[in-house]
Amino acid sequence: MADIQTRFSRRRFLKSLAVAGIGSTVTGAYGKAVESQWLEVGRHTVPIGKAPRPQALKILHLSDLHASNLVSLDFIERAIRKGLELNPDVICLTGDYITRKYDQWDRYAKVLSLLPKAAPTFATLGNHDGGEWCRKIHGYGDSIEVRACLDRAGIALLDNGSLRLERRGWELNVVGMGDIWENDFRPADAFSKVTPGQNHVTIALSHNPDTKDPLKPYPWDLLLCGHTHGGQVRLPLLGAPIAPVKDRRFVKGLHLWDNRWIHITKGVGNVYGLRINCRPEVSLLTLV
Repeated sequence: MADIQTRFSRRRFLKSLAVAGIGSTVTGAYGKAVESQWLEVGRHTVPIGKAPRPQALKILHLSDLHASNLVSLDFIERAIRKGLELNPDVICLTGDYITRKYDQWDRYAKVLSLLPKAAPTFATLGNHDGGEWCRKIHGYGDSIEVRACLDRAGIALLDNGSLRLERRGWELNVVGMGDIWENDFRPADAFSKVTPGQNHVTIALSHNPDTKDPLKPYPWDLLLCGHTHGGQVRLPLLGAPIAPVKDRRFVKGLHLWDNRWIHITKGVGNVYGLRINCRPEVSLLTLV
């Protein structure tokens, strides 16, 4: 009897392993072929709580395009056009335009140029866009190529700097920081010309949401981040085990923190070519 039970237990164990293997294969195939291409629109209303404005302001937030052999320009263009269908008033990009090295710069600039033709567009860089960290993963040792692409596209790169603009009755400061992993994060420089006030709303662009803590002393109302891909792979009970941030509370979505708002978009592209329980998104924030 014991021998029969042993054989049965072994057979059941081996069957479970086979099922798990099939499940992993099917899940991986789904993550690559289906979910990584299944765009969604993330919508959030952001109550700023300053002087009332005559109308709402719509901000399109895009991040982590990750153009590569795994994320095509056709897909990126589809995401951009989906975002533009939302008729944004301002467009903000928060880094990681490529994954490692890239060679379709002319076409990429043409695709990105759709954005500033529709609304004022501002950008900051991410850890994959060039620098010492990027060099270590066989990417570019500097961000010259990405900067040139954004310039050809007509997109304003806020390189640890800021500017002011007025849109639909809103007086805005837009502030952009360099990437913290690339040791180019200089908030003192970025905010040096920002004058806070009841009539001004300050939007800060910083690729990595872990920068919220060093940004705490500075006068911003809304912080826009990417970097996490929303976790990219989200599992029952485990959550987002590969999210590359220290503070796991801030992996995706809109959060109230220190009486201010932080938005982390799940991003458009990916690394490794898959997403599981975490669809790519274009994000629309409506300021009221």
